[in-house]
Amino acid sequence: MPTAEEQSPMNKPSARYTPFRLLTLTLSFLLILVTPYLNSHYHLNFVQGWFQSLSIGHLWFVSPLEGIESILTSRSVYAPLMVGMFIPVLLALLFGRVFCSWVCPISFFSETLDRIIFLFTRKKFRPFGIRLPKRSIWFALIGEIILAMTIGAPIFVFLSPPGLVGREIMMMTLFKTLAMEGLIVAVVLLMHLVSKRMFCRYLCPLGGLLGLLGIKRRLVVVPDTDACLNCGLCQKSCPLGLDPEAGQSLSAYCWNCGSCIEICKASALKFQWKDI
Repeated sequence: MPTAEEQSPMNKPSARYTPFRLLTLTLSFLLILVTPYLNSHYHLNFVQGWFQSLSIGHLWFVSPLEGIESILTSRSVYAPLMVGMFIPVLLALLFGRVFCSWVCPISFFSETLDRIIFLFTRKKFRPFGIRLPKRSIWFALIGEIILAMTIGAPIFVFLSPPGLVGREIMMMTLFKTLAMEGLIVAVVLLMHLVSKRMFCRYLCPLGGLLGLLGIKRRLVVVPDTDACLNCGLCQKSCPLGLDPEAGQSLSAYCWNCGSCIEICKASALKFQWKDI
């Protein structure tokens, strides 16, 4: 028979998502890192592009925001573009902002930066924590679309931080130089040092669009109020500063990274598929 200590909710095993998430972030980054080299030096073109516009064999994936921008600024609907947007949109409808937490190169750099700081300081990185209203991300999305339509050019296609990572890698591989726009990525990472995931939380239009698409997502993090110890660990662990205890993991802001589930000692949080 298990002892009372072994039966305690504080001793229940927690799910482990961080190793898998770091693995997917790393593999995703390696994909856009080696693709230009394989394309140019070995003429291996099975994979081409980066996460704004990526082709794998005969499959073409297009970032939903860049696709919408192109449609609005060109005032025309290009059928292959719509097809390319289909799978990313479907994933967002089912899983929400998982691109942001499991694939995006900005998340890869942020996670790497946190671990480098920990390696040298032996302390978990705690930025100053400047906070903006959560709804700021919706204003970033609306403002970006209005600006693109006003000037008649797809702004995020050229200045998207995730896209710039891929473009800078291509520039370095093909031309042995970097473009000035790459400084935007450095600024985004500096913002992360000021306030954890500041750009991702408040200013990323793509994250806003994916969150909007994922409002009614099927996969959500569900809190068990009966098992919850109200310890606050889940809120401290959330990269986006959400409070899963209060049900904020069910909101459009959550990006299903699984950090709160992993740290919960009472197993009071879990991924769950919602009924249609």
